[in-house]
Amino acid sequence: MSTPTQPGPRRFGIFLAPFHPPGQNPTLALERDLDLVAHLDALGFDEAWIGEHHSAGYEIIASPEVFIGIAAERTRHIRLGTGVSSLPYHHPLMLADRMSLLSHLTRGRVMLGAGPGALPSDAHMMGIEVARQRDMMEEALEAILLLLRGGEPVTMETDWFTLRDARLQLRPYRDELEVAVAAMVSPSGPRAAGRFGCGLLSLGATQAAGFDALGYHWGVMEERAAEYGTVADRSSWRLVGPMHLAETREQAARDVAFGLPDWVAYFQKVAALPIAPDTEDPAALVEAVNATGLGVIGTPDDAAAQIERLAAQSGGFGTYLLMGHDWADTAQTRRSYELFARHVAPAFQGSARSLAASRDWAAANRPEFIGATTDAIMSKIKQQEEESAAKPDRPAP
Repeated sequence: MSTPTQPGPRRFGIFLAPFHPPGQNPTLALERDLDLVAHLDALGFDEAWIGEHHSAGYEIIASPEVFIGIAAERTRHIRLGTGVSSLPYHHPLMLADRMSLLSHLTRGRVMLGAGPGALPSDAHMMGIEVARQRDMMEEALEAILLLLRGGEPVTMETDWFTLRDARLQLRPYRDELEVAVAAMVSPSGPRAAGRFGCGLLSLGATQAAGFDALGYHWGVMEERAAEYGTVADRSSWRLVGPMHLAETREQAARDVAFGLPDWVAYFQKVAALPIAPDTEDPAALVEAVNATGLGVIGTPDDAAAQIERLAAQSGGFGTYLLMGHDWADTAQTRRSYELFARHVAPAFQGSARSLAASRDWAAANRPEFIGATTDAIMSKIKQQEEESAAKPDRPAP
């Protein structure tokens, strides 16, 4: 793989909603999710973000904290985040307390992803007005950060939660637990992230509207950071997009016939999120995913080109998260992540460049090195011959 022309991110991970079409065994689907996170840990991926959903049948993890607690026992290095916790669904003290506990159980590997809640059907079941969710998220985030960051006891009252002299009896494992705020198209995520000095988690980075909004979102983030005296740090900006990789584009297209149509149908007919292309023809779907920039169905070179394009469009970011999906079966999915870890990530992290540079240097100087080695060998051969000739003949037995 050639060296990328843009610096791009240096960290990589997965955003695992997850997406499992109804009709299969949900227990086995969740087990595959846990196995996948362990596989990514072994491959050297940096992060895994786990979703929270309560309806619609596809995104079946209701508590990312519970999933993370189990995944932490099966992994060693990968950091684990809630991707995302829907703040209007939780009392701030309860969520902050659970995250602080998880920070100890994972030895500091846990992160909090915050959002308003993605599925209107979830909010409907809890009697939450969709129009209020983003304001509720910002109110809850303020309270959670005050609790996590310590200091004075927190007294705060809104029309949906109350805190009285609230504090965490168990402080986070490290001084500060990392928090990132989700963004789709609305500026509410960047506004909250900029106000509170959090990271930004761009879930719609590769959809048409989301791709065009990247620069706008970062501008909002910087503006709010300046207003509130916080820092907008590009290294804590995470972009999410789907990919499926194989050795050839043709093989990748054959692989995704397994599950891409189901994934697209979910967004077209069930979820109230404008993510998938507006077509149902399998061949046209592959073409639309690649042509629109929504994702990559192709090779590691195609994946690197997509990340470079996002780096140029955004102005720079710290982490690329592959959106988890069931586009291909288990073996092909695991192979896709292996190809990414083997060929794509090193190109941006620098290890591939240093190895190639060392190889090229050794190749360029090979004649000199071979000559020196040959001279050394011939010198020893000559020395041995001379020593043997100088010794007296041994008497016959």
